[in-house]
Amino acid sequence: MNESKYITVVPNKGILIRYALVCLFLFVVATGIVVYILRITFIEKKEWLTIAEKERTKIPNRDIIPNRGNIYSVDGRLMATSFPRYRILMDFRGEAIDTLAFYQKPKVLKGKAPDSTAIANARKNGVDSLSFYLARKFRMNENTIKKELKDALKKKKKRHVLYNKQISFSDLKEVKQFPFIRLGKSKSGFVDEPFVQRQHPFGTLALRTIGDVYGSLDSAGKSRGMYGLEMRFDSLLRGKPGVKSIRREAGVWREKPIIEAVAGMDIRSTIDIEIQDITEKALLNELKRTQAESGSIIVMEVKTGEIRAITNMGRTASGYGEDKNRAIADLPEPGSTFKIASIMVALEDGVCSPDDRIETGNGVYDYLKNGEPIRDHNAYREGYRSNISVEEAIRNSSNVGVSKIILKGYEHDPMKFINGLSRIGLLEDLRIDIPGAGAPFIRKPGDKGWSKSTLPWLSFGYESGIPPIYMLAFYNAIANDGKMMRPMFVKEIMQDGKTVERFPPKVVKESICSDKTLKIIRNMLLGVVEQGTGKPAYSPLIRIAGKTGTVQIAEGGRYKGNGHQVTFAGYFPADRPIYSCIAVIRRPSPSFYPSGGAMSGSVVKNVAERIYAAHTKMDIRKQPVDSLAVLLPAPKHGEEAALRQVLNELNINIEGKDVKSPWVLASTTGNKIQFMDISIREECVPRVTGMGAKDALYLLEKAGLQVKLSGIGRVVSQSVPQGQRVVKGHTVTITLK
Repeated sequence: MNESKYITVVPNKGILIRYALVCLFLFVVATGIVVYILRITFIEKKEWLTIAEKERTKIPNRDIIPNRGNIYSVDGRLMATSFPRYRILMDFRGEAIDTLAFYQKPKVLKGKAPDSTAIANARKNGVDSLSFYLARKFRMNENTIKKELKDALKKKKKRHVLYNKQISFSDLKEVKQFPFIRLGKSKSGFVDEPFVQRQHPFGTLALRTIGDVYGSLDSAGKSRGMYGLEMRFDSLLRGKPGVKSIRREAGVWREKPIIEAVAGMDIRSTIDIEIQDITEKALLNELKRTQAESGSIIVMEVKTGEIRAITNMGRTASGYGEDKNRAIADLPEPGSTFKIASIMVALEDGVCSPDDRIETGNGVYDYLKNGEPIRDHNAYREGYRSNISVEEAIRNSSNVGVSKIILKGYEHDPMKFINGLSRIGLLEDLRIDIPGAGAPFIRKPGDKGWSKSTLPWLSFGYESGIPPIYMLAFYNAIANDGKMMRPMFVKEIMQDGKTVERFPPKVVKESICSDKTLKIIRNMLLGVVEQGTGKPAYSPLIRIAGKTGTVQIAEGGRYKGNGHQVTFAGYFPADRPIYSCIAVIRRPSPSFYPSGGAMSGSVVKNVAERIYAAHTKMDIRKQPVDSLAVLLPAPKHGEEAALRQVLNELNINIEGKDVKSPWVLASTTGNKIQFMDISIREECVPRVTGMGAKDALYLLEKAGLQVKLSGIGRVVSQSVPQGQRVVKGHTVTITLK
C-alpha cells in the first residue's frame, strides 16, 4: 500500500486570531503615537513651548557685575585698581569620589585588580602627591592637608576649602596642574570661585584720601566705597551692572548676556606720587623721633588749589599707619597759626599797624583779674620785659601781644571781630570732596560757653575748631596774592581713556584782604622763619615763609595733662610761591618740649628741600670741572625704562639703544652711559648685583624667593648666585653698600 509523501497541516485558527489582534494593537498604538505627535506639533505647540521656556528659566537671570573704575595719580600712575582673585575648593561628590578613592587604593577597583597604568596614575595623582604640591605651594603642613582631604572624601563634603586665602590668576593656573586636580573638574571636583579684589599698587600712600571698598568685590556686587574718593565717587566708579540669562541647551547650562555691563569710570586725582612719598617719609620720621600719637601733612599747589600730597599717620600696634583722615575731618584748636588771621583783621580794620608797640611785661597778662591768665611761651623767663611791635608779636608768637591788640579793637564789639574773620575767608565753605570733612567752628557772642575771656583766647587760636585743610587754604590764599582756592582732589573723570568731565581750579574768594595788608602779612611770615619761632624751618636751599603754632589739647573742657598739638603752616619758595603746606603733630612725647617750629617746621623744611631737589634740573656737563670731578654719575643696574627716563632728564647720552631686555647693566664710558642686556631666565635666580633695593626686591620676589635686605645703597652681593635653579620660598640675603 503506497503512503503519501506529504503531510497536510491544518492552520490553528487561535494563533491566527492572536496574531491579528497583536498587529491590530500595534497599529492602534502607532496610530495613537502619530496622532499625539501631530497634536503636540500643531495643536499644543504653544502650550509646550511655554512649559519648555519655564523649565529653562528655573534659574533666574543674574546680574553681570561691571569692572570697577581705576583711580590714578596726577601723572597717570595707578593708585587703586581691581584684580581677579580666586578661592579654591573641592566638591567630593559624584565622580570625584570614585576617582580619588581609586587613587588612594590602587589595588582594588570594583573587585578587579588594577593594571600597571592604573597603578602609575595612582602614584601621579593620589592624595599623597596632591598634599605634597599644596604644602609646597602654600607653605602648609603636608600631613594636615592629607588628613583633611581624606576626611572630606569620607564625608563627601560639597565644599572642602583647599586654601583659606584667595589666590591670583597665575597661582590658579599653577594649581590646576597639580596631581589629581589636573584630571579636570568633572573627575576631580575642583572648583575655583572668582572674586575681584581692590588693590593699591603704592600701598598706603594717600590711602585715607584715595579710599577703599568694603571687602572683596564678589559676584553679589555688594561692595561699595567705604571712605575717601572711593566713597565720594562710588556711583561713577562702580559702573552699571548688566543682566545674563542661564539656559539649559542640549543638556548643558549656558550663560547668555541680555544687557551688557558698563564698566565704571576712572578717576585721575591730583595726588603726585613723588611728593606724596616725600611727605609721608618726612612726617613718619618726625613721629618716630618724637614718639607722637599722630600727625598729618598736606601739600597744596598754590595757583590751582590741587592737593599734591596728603598723609595721616596714627600710632598702631606695629608702629604707624594710615587710620583716619585727620587733616580733613578733625576740628582741633589751631593755636598760634590763627594769630595771622587775627592780625589780618586788625590791620584791615585799622586797629593797628606793624610798628605799633605793645606792653607785654613779664609775659603774663591777667585780663580778668584772678582768672586764668594769658601767658607767653617765655613767661618762665619773665617774658620780653619790654614793649614789642606788632610785627615782633607775630615773629615771636606772643599770646599777650596779640590778645591785647584784639582787645583794644574789639573788646566792646566782639562780633565785629568775628565778622572780620568771615570776611577774610576763614569761615568759607570749601566743599571738600572727601566724605566726612569737617567745617570750621568759631565761638560767637551768644553761643554757649561765650565769656569775657573768649575773645582774647580766640585771638591766639583757642575757643575754635578748624580742620587743618581750612587753615592751609587760608595760608595758600596769602601765598596766592590773596586769592583763596578750593582744595581739589580730582582733576578729571574718564571713560575708556577719554575725558568725560574735567574739574578746573575754583576760586572761593577773589581777595581775602587788601594788597597793602597782604604785603605786611607776607613779610611777617618770612620773619617768623628767618628770625622768629620758625627758625627750625629755615632752609639755605629754598626760602620758606610760615607760622608756628602750639596748643594744649582740651578734653572735657580741661587742658591740663592732655598733651600738646604743634603745627606749622606756610609756603615755598617765599618769593615765588609754588606750594603751600601744613604739618600737624599731635601729642609728642612729654620728654620733648612741644615746639611748632622744631617739630612741624622741620617736617615742612624737609618736604620743601626734597621737592626742590626733585624738581631741580641740571646739565652736569656744563658745570665747572676740575681734576677730581666726576663727569658722569655711576648709575645702578636695573629697569631700562626708568634708567633711560632719568638719564634723558639729565641730558646724558646713552649707548646700546637696541637693547631687548627690560633689565640692563649700566656702565660709564667716557661721556656716555652704556646699556647691556641682563638675561632673566625663568626658574633661575636672576642677577641683582649692582641694582638698587627696589629693582632687586622686585626681581627676586617675582621669581618666588623670599628676600632679606642688609645695608643701604646698591647690591654688592647675593647669597644665592645667579643662574641657580629657584627653590620657591627660599630666602636670599642681599647686601647693599
